[in-house]
Amino acid sequence: MPQKILIDADPGIVDALVIVAALADPALEVLALTPCSGTVNGLQAMRNLQYLIGLLDPLRHPRVGLSDERSAPGDQMPPGLPHPQVLNGRFGLGETEPLVPDLVHRRESPRLIVDLVREHPGELRILCLGPLTNIAAAFELDPELPVLLNGLICLGGALFSGGDVTAAAEFNIWSDPQAARSVLRSPVGKIVIPLEIMHGPGLTFEDIDRLTGLIPSTPVGEFAAALLQYAARTSRQFLPYEEVHLPAATALAIAAGVARLETQQAAVDVETSGEITAGALIIDRRRFSQTQVSAELVTGLDHAAVLDHFCRGIRRAAVR
Repeated sequence: MPQKILIDADPGIVDALVIVAALADPALEVLALTPCSGTVNGLQAMRNLQYLIGLLDPLRHPRVGLSDERSAPGDQMPPGLPHPQVLNGRFGLGETEPLVPDLVHRRESPRLIVDLVREHPGELRILCLGPLTNIAAAFELDPELPVLLNGLICLGGALFSGGDVTAAAEFNIWSDPQAARSVLRSPVGKIVIPLEIMHGPGLTFEDIDRLTGLIPSTPVGEFAAALLQYAARTSRQFLPYEEVHLPAATALAIAAGVARLETQQAAVDVETSGEITAGALIIDRRRFSQTQVSAELVTGLDHAAVLDHFCRGIRRAAVR
């Protein structure tokens, strides 16, 4: 039986590519896509998700959550860091402008999450690719939700390397630290993929050239190839490394069960105040702490398996 999943995302380029791969993955049944505000604002995230579904036209269309949020945490990046629009394009999808109709069945993302978990108790797993705003709101709407979920897989936080937005904070947690604290303190089973692990898998510029050469020239294939090439160009120009990182691909590979991983049980929390520390993921490492274990932290992951799964997924989606 395929794993039932819901993907909560703020799709820029990499999230969009991973969603494309997920929708074509026979090991997964994507029931819904819920937009959150992060790299792009919530309204743009919703339009991007609608565009991806229309482009792939899967046999069973996942439901799309509603968001009308017009601001994005990415617009508040500290000086000196590249703006998400620089790295992902004006609308988050490279040079593509996602023109889509208005949603017919309009349901706010947190409410859609609650309804689907209630429809599939103990079966639905959520991939959290962006800030945890929607998940926290859903838990507030229905306090029983954490025990009805089949768990969360969350991209967020940094263990040892420092943050990517501030010296202490990773983007997803920094974007909404209050929501992150609420979710990480909840009793739901959760796998947390920190910055050091999520940024491990990456495609070099040569890898991208080879991959785009192998992708069939279909509408989906041409879209995916264009996003990969756009990401390579902006990475070469604005970032200090010679590859395109694929953080969301780590969450997808774990959900599909294709990547060997190492984890440790940990008591985690989030700092919600402080000019320097707001958004920092805090791990209670005290030997005799009374704090209860609240998350499974990924400390090691088979990066080669993640990349192989991602590349196969993109090619599979292009063929379909």
